Formats: sequence, structure tokens, C-alpha cells
Amino acid sequence: MAKLELRGVVKRFGENTVCDGIDLDVEEGQMVCLIGASGAGKSTLLRCINLLESVEDGAILFDGQDIAEPGLNPQAVRARIGMVFQSFNLFPHLTALDNAMLAPRRVYGQTRAQVAPQVESLFTRFGLADRMHNYPDQLSGGQQQRVAIIRALAMRPEVMLFDEITSALDPQLVGEVLDVLLMLKQEGMTMVLATHEMGFARQAADKVCFLKDGQIVEDGPPEQIFAHPQNDATKAFLARALK
Repeated sequence: MAKLELRGVVKRFGENTVCDGIDLDVEEGQMVCLIGASGAGKSTLLRCINLLESVEDGAILFDGQDIAEPGLNPQAVRARIGMVFQSFNLFPHLTALDNAMLAPRRVYGQTRAQVAPQVESLFTRFGLADRMHNYPDQLSGGQQQRVAIIRALAMRPEVMLFDEITSALDPQLVGEVLDVLLMLKQEGMTMVLATHEMGFARQAADKVCFLKDGQIVEDGPPEQIFAHPQNDATKAFLARALK
């Protein structure tokens, strides 16, 4: 049984079908990269998995349980499936450390003293031990995005979702965030990420899924997708993306 199984997932906004019958398996410890043009449905798919959007049809199985069923407590699911967005969404009036400690303190009812050691160790792991008492406006974009990742990891999730987390960064800051993803992969974290970083997807992914018009048109290991794509739409996208 896969860690995540999507079966026939459909998401519509009015007349617009954004996810159109998506099937996807994510095994434990896998990194799955979603690629495709803007508007292909990548971000919406991640938001459906995290229950930020409800689905019109289909099932999202997490450890065999359909989390897309109406009436399920989304907070309990989000504690186990973390998500990091394009924008950092850090509270400007809180230090980096307080930003990262906020969710576990609220969700699990833990004290600052109970939460701090684990969260401080995350700052150390990701090279930000000397920045944890800074406020967001005192940090670079890459540092803020790493704090956002630490904040998600502070909940001790079993799966992490990343939505174009490098797209708002200056090119010279992209590498430090991608290095964090590689570290998480080495530690066995199950991850699904929407990305425009084709070189990273080719190097690091276990599976690459090309989305177009709300459907997974082609998926497979990166060497197959990038070197020997079978679908004409995949070939056309990669010809543009890899210029």
C-alpha cells in the first residue's frame, strides 16, 4: 500500500475543471515532482491533498484512509501532512523561532519549554541556529523559506508538500532551499512538490509527473521523462522548459 493514493480526483472551480480524474501513487520515502505549465493543476492538486480544497469526486487515501470524505477533521490531517507555499507567510511580529513554535504549541497544547528543544534542533540542522531570534524582515528570502520549512517540520509530519517554494526567490538563493529538500530526501521524508526547477527534478526525484489541463499526461522515473518522453505534450513542454 502506497503512503498516498489518489484515485480519480476531480476539482472544479465553477465551470473550470482544474483536476480532471487524477490518479497518483506516492510510496513512503519517495520524492514525486509535479511539472507542467502554470495553470496545469499542480498547486490545486497539492491543496486538495492538504484538504485546503475539497474535491468534487475521487478518493485521496492516506495510509489507506480516504481523507477526502466530507466531515473529516482537516486539522488532524494537516498535522500529518505538512505544506510549504511560494510565499513564506511568516508572522512579521514574531521571531523565526516563535513562528516555527506557534503551530505545535497551539495544536498539541505544549508549552514553549516543551517545544523549543526540537524546533531549535531544526534550526541547527538547516544552518539557521544564529538566525532563530531574528524577525522575518531581518532574513533573506532563502532564509525565510527555510524557516517556513522548519515551521512545517515542527509538526513532525509524515508527508511534506511543497508548492513552487523557490519561485519567489532570487536565483542565487534557490540552491540553499533545494539543499534542504535533498537533506529531507536522504532522511526518508515522503514528499510531493510542484516545481519549475527541471534540473533539480531530474537529479532528485524518484518519480516525475507531467500535468497538462488538469491531468497527469505522463509519469515515470526522471531519466525516462527527461530523456525519453513518450507524449507529444511532454516533449513540447520540455523543449521549452530546458532551453
